Amino acid sequence: MLNWFYRWLEGRVPSFPPELPEKPPATVWGFIRHFSRPFYPLLAAGLVLSMLASIVEVWVFSYVGTLVDKLANADRATFISDNKWELLFFAFMAVVVQQTINITADSIENQGLRGNYAMRIRWLAHRYMLRQSMEFFHNEFAGRVATKVMQAALGVRDVVMKLTQVIAWVATFFVSTITAFAANDWRLAIPLVVWLCLYALTMRHFVPKLGKLSEAQADMRSVVTGRIVDTYTNMPTVKLFAHASREDDYAKEGMGWMLDAVYKSMRVSTNMNLALNAINAMLLTGTAAMAIWLWYGNAITVGAIAFSVGIVYRMLGMAHWMLWEIAGLFEDFGVVKDGVDVVAREHSVKDAPDAKSLSVTKGQIDIQTLHFNYGKPVEEGREVIAGLTLTIRPGEKVGLVGRSGAGKSTIASLLLRFYDVGSGTISIDGQNIAGVTQESLRAAIGVVTQDTSLLHRSVRDNIRYGRPDSSEAEIIAAAGEAHATDFIATLIDPNGRKGYDAHVGERGVKLSGGQRQRVAIARVLLKNAPILILDEATSALDSEVEAAIQENLNTLMQGKTVIA
Repeated sequence: MLNWFYRWLEGRVPSFPPELPEKPPATVWGFIRHFSRPFYPLLAAGLVLSMLASIVEVWVFSYVGTLVDKLANADRATFISDNKWELLFFAFMAVVVQQTINITADSIENQGLRGNYAMRIRWLAHRYMLRQSMEFFHNEFAGRVATKVMQAALGVRDVVMKLTQVIAWVATFFVSTITAFAANDWRLAIPLVVWLCLYALTMRHFVPKLGKLSEAQADMRSVVTGRIVDTYTNMPTVKLFAHASREDDYAKEGMGWMLDAVYKSMRVSTNMNLALNAINAMLLTGTAAMAIWLWYGNAITVGAIAFSVGIVYRMLGMAHWMLWEIAGLFEDFGVVKDGVDVVAREHSVKDAPDAKSLSVTKGQIDIQTLHFNYGKPVEEGREVIAGLTLTIRPGEKVGLVGRSGAGKSTIASLLLRFYDVGSGTISIDGQNIAGVTQESLRAAIGVVTQDTSLLHRSVRDNIRYGRPDSSEAEIIAAAGEAHATDFIATLIDPNGRKGYDAHVGERGVKLSGGQRQRVAIARVLLKNAPILILDEATSALDSEVEAAIQENLNTLMQGKTVIA
């Protein structure tokens, strides 16, 4: 029964919705609301149950005081028979009702919210990031982007869940306790009201400080992560220049900044605990003193003393929890704010609202009066590309020759629409590429670059990336045409996977430059796109292999429009 209930809660909100995500709002609360809307019903149910649990808990505590009074004056011989239904009712409330509420609230939190909430946000944020422009990824650390996606998801979830928990406790436990105190004698509530004021002042003083310090910690954590990932990503350069010690210093500097932020935060935390312990001691002493004084004046009973002291002990433990929840809330808020700055950026290259799929029937490329300067202002008439007009007829092979930085690869990037042109147009078979979907455009163009990077997956997966529905025979045939079969047969990774199952490492680092290039060529051979771009495609190959592959490239180029 419980497992069915758990599965039902786990399936209330799909973690992986198929729709493409929209741009999230660039404000913190807008960002939080955007990702939280599907969870509103579960959050509301959890809030109501938490409030109900608090009321029942105070009610049961209150009955303990009544029970003490009854025991003080009861006849032992008839006490059970005289009070059995009342005792059974409160036993039922404590053992069945209260626990049922608690387990239902916990199930909503753990099964309905904790897992799905963060995972759904990660999924949507990742899909939105995946469709960012190349320029975005050129300007950001990959590790930093991944960290922001992961942390922002947890931050949104924790902000909302902590907020609802704190509201439930403050709105019900405090109010119920003060009401119960006042029911015995209004003066019994005086220490609690004074404590509440001091508690609010403590939060007002310390929590904003912790929030700012936590935000500084989050920033420093991102800096440290970025520095470490930068070092790991460029490990060949570090080794070639024997700069391990230099990288130690680079990481240590960032870690030192982060540690300073941690020290400051921990000092504030310790001072906050000192203040909280002091006012808690005042509450306990004040409540006990007030209760005893009222008892001396026959204003309250012994049971009221037992109830008031017991509920105060319970409240003191919860007070620590609530203060740290609120402090954590500020930290999570800072994490979300940090994530918004990265995740909620506008896509700089977007499909037009009425974009259609590109249809390539011939493969003619028309470039008309093309201007482009990577978004920079033109200085003294200098542009990367200035007024280029070019027509490449179907099946034509065109070579672009020029010095480094002349704009050869830029033309390829513009044809793939990694960037939008400054002015002018690029058309394929009469279709302006600005008006077709990016997916269909890139599906129609095969590219082999000089600097080839592979996915940290198997050789098979890397080749099949060219056409995901290809068969094993087609993968092997493409590898053969790229003269990659022999070296693939010798591959074995640290986990014992061999041949086509062997993983190639991050960016293909476990393969030589020539091996990476041959896998990349096999991938493009398998894709078999009608337009082909070869950006110094065989420069990483030795002359013998290059001559062999050139024969297959000539075969591949038949009937295709080629830019080399």
